Amino acid sequence: MAHMSEKAISNNRRLLRWWLFIVLLAITALVIVGGATRMTDSGLSITQWKPIHGVIPPLNEAEWQEELELYKAIPEYEQVNKGMSLDEFKFIFWWEWAHRLLARSVGILFAAPLAFFWLTGRIEDRLKLPLLGILALGGLQGFVGWWMVASGLVDRIDVSQYRLATHLTLACFIFAAIVWVWRGIGRHSSDNAPTPSSSAFAGTVACLVLVQIYLGGLVAGLKAGLASNTWPLMDGQVIPSGLFIMKPWFINLFENALTVQFDHRMVAYLLWVLAGWHMIASLRAAPNTTHARRSVVLFALVTVQAIIGIATLLLVVPMHLALTHQAVALLVLGFAVAHWRGFYGSYRFPKRGLDAA
Repeated sequence: MAHMSEKAISNNRRLLRWWLFIVLLAITALVIVGGATRMTDSGLSITQWKPIHGVIPPLNEAEWQEELELYKAIPEYEQVNKGMSLDEFKFIFWWEWAHRLLARSVGILFAAPLAFFWLTGRIEDRLKLPLLGILALGGLQGFVGWWMVASGLVDRIDVSQYRLATHLTLACFIFAAIVWVWRGIGRHSSDNAPTPSSSAFAGTVACLVLVQIYLGGLVAGLKAGLASNTWPLMDGQVIPSGLFIMKPWFINLFENALTVQFDHRMVAYLLWVLAGWHMIASLRAAPNTTHARRSVVLFALVTVQAIIGIATLLLVVPMHLALTHQAVALLVLGFAVAHWRGFYGSYRFPKRGLDAA
């Protein structure tokens, strides 16, 4: 590989950042459409997994009838949508089809430019393995998506909440990994960390955001947002009764809708406290650093997300607020990861071009 000047490397990094930023926007759209697919109960409308042929939707009345007949064979139709008209079926079909098409598009949007940048020597050696890893996770996500759908085709009227939460969390992990790489090839300040533990604290907050997203996936899978729609108390109680009515007790953490919502609330409070603590510690130690200013933005984002979550609960989970809550969760995760990555500084330019990276 030919040696490159710092200017050439800077230009390549700029191109990579724009590409990764566009992928991040596409993943955000994918997650939002996935949330809408869930809320409209559309996720089981396509009962087969055809990664290539599935791009083409039904093109005539006979093909639409064939899809509807396949849907009629699953429990959701028999127990929830029996007698559904073809037009009603088309509504849920298009949501799921759009979600799958967008997922395929994100894969192409990542893989095709990656191949181009790689073959034209625009990717530094140290970035190749992380980007390949992200590509592999994207492929795995496709299988996880079908694994999730398959759970609702035989003896359930909904997909497994375990698989739904896994599908959502893996999407967000991929999103976070891309943010990490994107931030690493950007400009960084030369400010020192406010305290020796600042980066660890920022990392803890970012990881807790991902845990909270997993819990949010369980909430969505169980429709646990409807288990209690009062705040700050849950149906008049600080700790509601009925949290551990299932045996063994730990099953309640994943299968009891009331307990799952309670856990989601408690982790939200913990996340808000930790983000606030991180902000206060950073401002006290070094108020004029970019790290401290970012901690303020992070706390503000967590606060806004908490407010949206409370409003979503009190208004009994309207679709527009629920999807906003999901989108802002990605924003919080992305900023938390970028903030954490910011403590490590940017990649320095290799002295002898990309071969020395």
